[in-house]
Amino acid sequence: MLSAAMAAVMVAGCGSPAATKATTAATAAGTGNYDEPMTFDFYDVAANYQGTQAGWFAKVVKDKFNIELNMISPQVAGNGIYQTRCSTGNLGDIVLLERTDFTDCVKAGLIKDITDDIKNYPNLMTYQDQITVLNKALPENKDGKIYGIPCQMTNTSPTAYSQDVIKSSPLLRWDLYSELGCPDIKNTDDLLDVLEKMMKAHPTNKAGDPAYPLSLWSDWDGGDGMLGIANVTQLTTWYGEIIKGSNILKPDNTFIPVNSKDGAYYKMLHFLNDANRRGIVDPDSGTQDWNTACDKMKTGRVYLMWYNWQVGFWNTQDRLKDGTAFIYTPVKDQIYYADADTYYGSGRVFAVGSQVDGAKYKRIMDFLDWYASPEGLTYQHIGLKGFNYTVGSDGKYTYINDNALMDNVTVPDEFGGGGFNDGNNAINQWMLDAISTDPDTGEPYNKDYWSTYKAATMTQMKKDWAAKFGAAEPVDYMKKNNILLISPNVSVSLPSDPADISIIRNQCSDLFSDYSWRMIYAKDDAEFDSLWSEMCTQMDGMGFQELSKFDKEKYQIELDAKLAVKQ
Repeated sequence: MLSAAMAAVMVAGCGSPAATKATTAATAAGTGNYDEPMTFDFYDVAANYQGTQAGWFAKVVKDKFNIELNMISPQVAGNGIYQTRCSTGNLGDIVLLERTDFTDCVKAGLIKDITDDIKNYPNLMTYQDQITVLNKALPENKDGKIYGIPCQMTNTSPTAYSQDVIKSSPLLRWDLYSELGCPDIKNTDDLLDVLEKMMKAHPTNKAGDPAYPLSLWSDWDGGDGMLGIANVTQLTTWYGEIIKGSNILKPDNTFIPVNSKDGAYYKMLHFLNDANRRGIVDPDSGTQDWNTACDKMKTGRVYLMWYNWQVGFWNTQDRLKDGTAFIYTPVKDQIYYADADTYYGSGRVFAVGSQVDGAKYKRIMDFLDWYASPEGLTYQHIGLKGFNYTVGSDGKYTYINDNALMDNVTVPDEFGGGGFNDGNNAINQWMLDAISTDPDTGEPYNKDYWSTYKAATMTQMKKDWAAKFGAAEPVDYMKKNNILLISPNVSVSLPSDPADISIIRNQCSDLFSDYSWRMIYAKDDAEFDSLWSEMCTQMDGMGFQELSKFDKEKYQIELDAKLAVKQ
């Protein structure tokens, strides 16, 4: 994890003319003269790693394009690197930016106009519709020039929801839940009761290391355009609410400030505080980083997950068979917000730096076209043929070594050696979402939707889950019970912060995150609410009301576009 032409490909079987054409296009990129080695400086807001790409993916791009990728990550180096590099006039050879920053960089002349060249790249032009919509929305781009390519597009539709599991929902270990008799969970208090019982029965993992229902981290706080700590912002969607900057969009399509007690941020922050007071929050949560938290997920030291991709660090076919895998567990008072398939993109944008020219520019375009090809997408979403998957006589893929990521399984030297996770694609962002259909197989790139994988994982655990909840998959359950709010995917250009708003946002964001962590550790309700009130007073003194007003007007543009699609 798009044009009318691709819609036809979606239903084409392996070996059909459409599939053959897509496969041919996949091999078109990367056939130029690449005798001269090159290094691409890749400024990437999605990257969790800074430095030269290593391992198996480094070998893939070296063999195909004779390039090295030098990753420049603001998540690692700090946000100040953005302004520093912008001031030099050279953000990077390839850049991956949030939509608003991309718009600003186009205005500042930091992004290359690729209008005349992109038409020569068949894989990119497969998504001409989405690319055109993105660039037409740029302010003052009346000539329809092309500067950027959306990230994570799909070849489905702007209103479809194609996944079996939504981005954020309560995911529990089925064996530990079953051990308690699979009790109905009415609300978050019941959920905490269940988690507390799990921890009491299983205070450690099999290796004897302490295990906790919740393990938190702070690296991503203030990210994704949301005020607040990341481990709370995503939980607001459990009650149909989504944070938009400094506000919360409610299910009735009204905005309230993110620091309103009537919002789900307050509710879910209190949920974590209640959990901590019960002793079921990992005491390292306030100081550990993502990598440490991730290691605990991989080693069975966490009993609640809330991102759908987190289960990739634990769930394997063997664990689905023995019932120790994570799966969505309904909480009766919850109604879930979910963004539709990202047909027009996820909000981030690939682009070429304005200083790039000549042979390097051509090779970058070759690389980006390959990155959008079925071959490139297979490396991005699946990995290596013969190590991560095999191909049957019918052309269907079968997943193997499904613990490669979580256990950092050693990759054979022929593929580049090292650990699989160590050599994983550091770009950490895809041209096309994994739910999209691979024209070479007729199935999604996401292995969870392969016919072979579904057959292999129709285990007793899945059967027991379906029998209890009366649905084949989590999203089926949500749709059947009318508890899924799907927000259409749209492509709009939103205004960037003026200097005064930017200062207010940064100050309020830091304060809001700091107080949020303090409230998780509050000793009782009185201290929690005292800290909340103190925080709100300080935020108002920083100009929060002005920020909230600005964001309401800003995101009303997006909301109006979404409502227009629904009509």
